[in-house]
Amino acid sequence: MKILVVCQHYYPEPFRITDICEELVRLGHQVTVVTGTPNYPEGITYKGYEKGKKKYEVLNGVEIHRCYEIARKKGILFRFLNYYSFALSSKRFCKKLSGDYDVVFANQLSPIMMVDGAVAYKKKYDKKLFMYVMDLWPASLKAGGIKETSIIYKYYKKVSNKIYNSADVLAVTSKSFIPYLKNNFNIDDSKMVYMPQYAENLFNPEYCKKEPDDFIDLMFAGNVGKAQNVESIINSANALKDNEKLRFHIVGDGVSLENCKNLANSYGLTNVIFHGRKPVDEMPKYYKMADAMLVTLTKDEFSKLTLPGKVQSYMASGKPIIASIDGEGQGVLKEANAGFVVNAQDDALTNAIDTFSKLSSEEIKVLGENSLNFCKENFSKDKFIENLEKLFTE
Repeated sequence: MKILVVCQHYYPEPFRITDICEELVRLGHQVTVVTGTPNYPEGITYKGYEKGKKKYEVLNGVEIHRCYEIARKKGILFRFLNYYSFALSSKRFCKKLSGDYDVVFANQLSPIMMVDGAVAYKKKYDKKLFMYVMDLWPASLKAGGIKETSIIYKYYKKVSNKIYNSADVLAVTSKSFIPYLKNNFNIDDSKMVYMPQYAENLFNPEYCKKEPDDFIDLMFAGNVGKAQNVESIINSANALKDNEKLRFHIVGDGVSLENCKNLANSYGLTNVIFHGRKPVDEMPKYYKMADAMLVTLTKDEFSKLTLPGKVQSYMASGKPIIASIDGEGQGVLKEANAGFVVNAQDDALTNAIDTFSKLSSEEIKVLGENSLNFCKENFSKDKFIENLEKLFTE
């Protein structure tokens, strides 16, 4: 099968779409990716990709076409330019492609306009469009403080309606996305399917197992943005700073990282360690430091609908999870019985961490086993790829 994939982010940026495309190639499919110039999340173009370098390349059998894109840098203006520069350049590029692709796969993160090229190709050649909905629009704008009554929100609701209704199949990462899409855009149930994310094979529990020591190490790994509310972890670290066994690790980067560092400095904390962003293939080394993993989100309607992708990686590594999260994520983690779950932005997170720090090694081991077993049953990579191939064939 010849598959056209459109997504603004691809290797060397840290997204699962790279693993999905390479797996499809291993299974015998021909995969072409239309993506942008890598600069996420720091907003600086990656070394070796400046000024159009590596505009066309083949990596692990995947043919990659990198379209023009203005780097994110910092601030709203550059982010706006980043979003629309890729949307326009990828749309132009996709229209010039030959019409011999069997299916179009749009990997939809934020913003929703990143799939404009996929929609353009579908319309020009009357091909089937499969859209993998990972960020829900315009609901995600609310997490950024945009009100539903605003002109901006109403505009992007119209844009989202047009794009979502262009798809032949909408696969969603969270069950809660389905009623949202149905109620807001009149999407028929028959066009939607639940396909949760999976964890890459590198998050093997054998590679991530911590060696016994005298500390309880807790780790947050991933984007440090406003929606992730990592500040709540810093506040808990401050409240528990007299517990000399506890150490908090923040692995990742994002718009809120400096604020978190400043908060930790203002408290004079020595129990919080910022490691910065690391390549995906190095993450098992950092997971190995942790006794448990942390998930936090803000308290808003959008966050209630999401299941953060890091949950699958945490579970695949066989780690207990301590979470401050509402809605879909809370339900999944409670069902898994893999640790402690409290409401989003709730001071009870501190109590949950304190309780975990007093568990025996055997109790921690059981929670980690629960986490791994739930992942195997519900977030299998083999099952994901099998379902994806089936949907493409149909």
